[in-house]
This record gives sequence, C-alpha cells and structure tokens, in this order.
Amino acid sequence: MKILPAQLTDAPALADLFMGHISAHTEYISHGEIQMGVGEGVIENGVLVARPAADGREKWMKYIHEHITNNALAAVWKVVDEEGRIVGFTVADIEDDGDAPFGMVCDVLVKEDYRGHGAGAALLQTAIDWLRSRGVKDIYLESGKNNHAAHRFFEKRGFAHVSEIYKLG
Repeated sequence: MKILPAQLTDAPALADLFMGHISAHTEYISHGEIQMGVGEGVIENGVLVARPAADGREKWMKYIHEHITNNALAAVWKVVDEEGRIVGFTVADIEDDGDAPFGMVCDVLVKEDYRGHGAGAALLQTAIDWLRSRGVKDIYLESGKNNHAAHRFFEKRGFAHVSEIYKLG
C-alpha cells in the first residue's frame, strides 16, 4: 500500500468510500458530519440517532474539493492498494479561530478489509507530520461518540479524550 496526495479526480471514489462507510457504520458520524450536513443527528428519547443525510454525498464532495484545493490550510491523502484502488484516506486542516492556529485531523478512514496492516497509523502520522511541518503545535480530532475502536486507535497513538459534545434535541 502507498500513501499519496489526493487529487480532484479522486473525489468521487473518496466520496463513495466515505458515504458507504458512514451508511454501514453510523457510529462514525460525529458532530462534524452533522454540522456540515453530511450526516443528520436526531434526538430520540434522549439519545442521538445519526444517519447519512440524503444529500450528504453532494455536501461531502464540496468539502473534499475545498480541502484538496486549499493547499495552504488543508491536505488530503489517499492510501492505494497494489492495484491502485483507493482503500483509505485522511484529511487535515489548520484552524485559526483560537489563541494560536491548531490542527484538525478531520478523517482517518480505511476500508475494513485493509485494516490491521498499518494503513490507518500511516495516514494519521502523515497528517500529523504535515501539520507539524506548518508549525502547528496543538492537534485535535473528533470521533463519533460510539466509535470505540477508533477511540482506542487514537488513544494508542497519543491522543487523549478532551471533551464531550452535546446537541440540543
């Protein structure tokens, strides 16, 4: 497997991978996906029920286009298998609405069949290295509240649980 910068021509395949994953694994949907309209979050009996939005693919295509083309503040990498098929990706960006610019690892996603071989760790490290190379000290990421396997993955790589996000029903 190889990690390469994503190109605009990769956007449809990245969108298919992302939307397919959140359709099958709604626990991936975090407040970020809900806020950007890619996912929906409805409170039912005091519990968040998340699902992909009907127009989520179109909104995600806009998002990924902005991240691929804004090289100063964002970057997207893909991981490809031996046949050149995209089997994962990560997105990172630099936010400047705090005391100092901070980094966000917005997504780390690897197809289930390709997990456990280091692709996710390599994607995450690529994003961290890119952010550090731009002088970013604080790096954050978000994860769906029931995405426990991802939480363990991130904690194993030095991330610590910082806060909880709540949505008014």
